[in-house]
Amino acid sequence: MNRILLASAFLLVSISAVFADETPSAQPASAVVSPVPAAVSPVPAAVSPAPKAPALKLVEPHLHITRSNIAGHARIALTFDACMGQADERILSTLVRERIPATIFVTARWLKRNPAVLAVFLQNPDLFELENHGQNHIPAVDRPTLIYGIASAGSPQAVRQEVEGGAAAMVAAGIPAPHWFRGSTAKYDLSAIGEIRAMGYRIAGYSVNGDGGSLLGAVITEKRIASARDGDVVISHINQPTHAAGEGVAKALADLKTKGTQFVRLEDVEDTGDDKTTQ
Repeated sequence: MNRILLASAFLLVSISAVFADETPSAQPASAVVSPVPAAVSPVPAAVSPAPKAPALKLVEPHLHITRSNIAGHARIALTFDACMGQADERILSTLVRERIPATIFVTARWLKRNPAVLAVFLQNPDLFELENHGQNHIPAVDRPTLIYGIASAGSPQAVRQEVEGGAAAMVAAGIPAPHWFRGSTAKYDLSAIGEIRAMGYRIAGYSVNGDGGSLLGAVITEKRIASARDGDVVISHINQPTHAAGEGVAKALADLKTKGTQFVRLEDVEDTGDDKTTQ
């Protein structure tokens, strides 16, 4: 009996050993190998935003003339823009009657519509200096923008066309070749100023805005022009006969002459303009 029990015990131990060799043993968590992860696409490097174009800087240049330095006889340069439309006879008749000299900036568009007034200018060369206000009254800015609702030339080529087109129309009308240019709105960007200067023109700024684009009333226009001091350059408009501003311009000119003001054209005196418009 003892032999039978011993044999049975031996058989159970042997079978257990066999199953122990075939069954994998449990491994501690730290020893478990994680499955290989699937390939991950590399994260693209951050793309730098395209550099922004520099902000468009517009300037409205100032212009002054040499002072008389004589008490009671201030020297003032009157400049008038003839943009489009007709002519303001209130201003023109005052200039002719009072023999007040002035510089008139004309566009090609204005010249086409006002041959009779042009004849008056040409018949009085001692009074009127005619200069270039452009072909189509487009702001001389060489990048696209709006100025007072007016689209700019928008490129260097278009600026050149505006300037050269205005000059060509003047010469064709019998006017001597211009030496000054004033663009629509009197605003420019610095690169356009360089381009116009390279074409041989001085750029006419101003120091007194007489009529606010011919949009001011007669009384305030008169006061603005009357405020001009020795060495100032006044800008006003001579192409808005239906606007009240013209009445104020005419009255201010007559009053200034009575006070002994010396009126000159730009071609008659030395001048200084900022933003490299005359240097």
